[in-house]
Amino acid sequence: MASIKDILIQMRNNPKSIRFNDLCKVCDSYFSEARQSGSTHRVYKTPWQGDPRVNIQNSKGKAKPYQVKQVLAAIERLEVENG
Repeated sequence: MASIKDILIQMRNNPKSIRFNDLCKVCDSYFSEARQSGSTHRVYKTPWQGDPRVNIQNSKGKAKPYQVKQVLAAIERLEVENG
């Protein structure tokens, strides 16, 4: 089982090959549990309004590359704001 740190490295190196469950694991770690997860999307609450949003969806077991990039941008913003 890959650690959050390992998954983040993978996300930065190749956003096209990230498993949806791994992306969920990272999002749960940084943004707590999804506020919506009953539909096809999982939506996470962020401390800001607007972009980058954290809204991900399963695409045959894989995460969508543009959503992986949005999650990375949100994590970066979260780390900058929290020091």
